[in-house]
Amino acid sequence: MLPTRADETGAVPATTDGPRYRTQPVSFVRRSGRLGTRQQRAWDEHRERYLLDVPRDVARTSVDPSFVLDAAALFGRSARLVVEIGSGQGEAVVAAAQADPATDFLAVEVYTPGLAQTVLRAAQRDLTNLRLLQVNAVEVLASTLPEGSVDELWVFFPDPWHKSRHHKRRLVTPSFATLVERVLRAPADGAPGGTLRLATDWVEYAEQMVEVLDAAPGLRNAHGPGAVAPRFDGRVLTGFERKGAAAGRVITDLEYVRR
Repeated sequence: MLPTRADETGAVPATTDGPRYRTQPVSFVRRSGRLGTRQQRAWDEHRERYLLDVPRDVARTSVDPSFVLDAAALFGRSARLVVEIGSGQGEAVVAAAQADPATDFLAVEVYTPGLAQTVLRAAQRDLTNLRLLQVNAVEVLASTLPEGSVDELWVFFPDPWHKSRHHKRRLVTPSFATLVERVLRAPADGAPGGTLRLATDWVEYAEQMVEVLDAAPGLRNAHGPGAVAPRFDGRVLTGFERKGAAAGRVITDLEYVRR
């Protein structure tokens, strides 16, 4: 039987009927990486405060599909929820959490060094409105997050998998769009629906994103069919983006709203 961790993680997992196996390629490749001295210290001292301990399914980055996150229980309040997929070194999500203490933030990342750096940054600022998940993002969107629970979903600079034979690994696909529709808050009582924000420095991937997301029945391009968005003010300029711009790559922002 899986342990019940509702008080610590804001979710109540249940038992499962048996093992499951991934049937689709994931959008990442697990890489090993050593932590720096400051990262290791932050990881050891603050990991339990920020990193959610979730029940696994078939892999170290999987999550049991019966595990459902209760954000209100996790953060101890009812607030807007912003989820960043692929938070990397945590630059964007930590800056956003510090600038907007009234909003709760959930960062999803698989690479331990990136998570450790995010923990370090969060601990330095004593953030109380940020938590981390080391989980395959697709599984988070499919079952971990309740339907209609997310106010904003961020996907900044996902791996473009630029070789044609690797395009099947790209995160933004029609099935991804369906999962996004599932978790974004639907419009109600005159309030607009939740927002999906994306950014990429790979022009061909940006074109594919527009094609896929414009075709999603539950999403609306906030700037008109086929249009790109102005740079999102809430996205800080990261080292990764600086390198891309220095190399001459065009940065494309996109914005979609739940119908």
